[in-house]
Amino acid sequence: MIFLPGGPPHQDMFDLKPDAPREIRGEFSSIPTNVPGLRICEEFPRMAQMMDKFSVVRSVVGADGRHDAQQCLTGKPMRGAPPGGWPSIGAAIAKLEGGASQAVPPFLGLSPKTGHEPWSDPGQAGFLGAAYAAFQPFRGGGQQDLVLKGVSLERLRDRKELLASFDRFRHEFDASGVVEGMDAFHQQAFGVLTSSQLADALDITKETPATIARYGRGSEALKDDGSWRRLDQFLMARRLVEAGARVVTLSFSRWDWHFDNFRQGREEFPLLDQGLSALVGDLHDRGLDRDVSVVVWGEFGRTPIINAKGGRDHWPRVSCALLAGGGMRTGQVIGATDRLGGEAVERPVHFQEIFSTLYHNLGIDGRKVTFEDMTGRPQYLVDAPYAPMRELVG
Repeated sequence: MIFLPGGPPHQDMFDLKPDAPREIRGEFSSIPTNVPGLRICEEFPRMAQMMDKFSVVRSVVGADGRHDAQQCLTGKPMRGAPPGGWPSIGAAIAKLEGGASQAVPPFLGLSPKTGHEPWSDPGQAGFLGAAYAAFQPFRGGGQQDLVLKGVSLERLRDRKELLASFDRFRHEFDASGVVEGMDAFHQQAFGVLTSSQLADALDITKETPATIARYGRGSEALKDDGSWRRLDQFLMARRLVEAGARVVTLSFSRWDWHFDNFRQGREEFPLLDQGLSALVGDLHDRGLDRDVSVVVWGEFGRTPIINAKGGRDHWPRVSCALLAGGGMRTGQVIGATDRLGGEAVERPVHFQEIFSTLYHNLGIDGRKVTFEDMTGRPQYLVDAPYAPMRELVG
């Protein structure tokens, strides 16, 4: 899952309005793609050559309007959340499916810590508890801490046994799930430390120079209070999935452009174009396109009218999403906005419909699967009205 923190300008990327007044249509021109009738921003030439591998949803509705990743990671609004909060799709899959490998966590978040911290949210475990939280290799000591150094396996096992004895004692006094969560963390950490598999998956130097060049490097520098613009995190995500990760989330750059929208677009769009086209093309080249789903979006859209500073402001009424892989039908546009790009006028798509589709791609009916929250009440992964999108999987 690729999160574009801040709210990307849908009408400057994949829903251009060339016939709208200049104060709405802006400075970018559209270019044709390899899908007849589908045009996108001129700053995405790589993606234009492979839009048959994407579906564009131009009518995402139901955004809270909050500057966080909550709905992009859970599908659900903050209001009405149960005690502990909603679990993200990564946490839910970690609980349902577990890990494919003891040495690679089922759920990883690649974002560093950002100035506006909600923009680096990898997806919370919510009421499922800490055992299902995302493993975040770039939020602590970094990749260098992922391999056991200077400690024998026997010594580490002794430490593990000591921790286990304390945990068994504390189980009698703990009914909150905290101890169970710590047990899971210890087990996961033990697997990671005694194997190089996770560190190897994050080591892109093991790829060919041609593959590394295809993805590009980008920059580790954070964009203001947003995330970094590392293009190699797209490559890491692919390598992690191949190594056994179930869900990988990443946060790319910063898209809250209240000023200089078009200057910033000319800087950011080509980077996203390279990283995203490389990832989706690589998944197809490796035969992973039916097994791996990709979703790209932000927390809301931007205003149709360009403000006095050349920017666009928050617009939760409608936004855009890209979907690829997962065996979905691609090469299509779903939904439409009005002539100004401000309202969904055809096929409004709720966040939860997209999550229902993502779960479906994993063989899970999100409308039937429940978890008990902290009060013992069953909570569905997806609310009943939101079926998988028929255009993609029907």
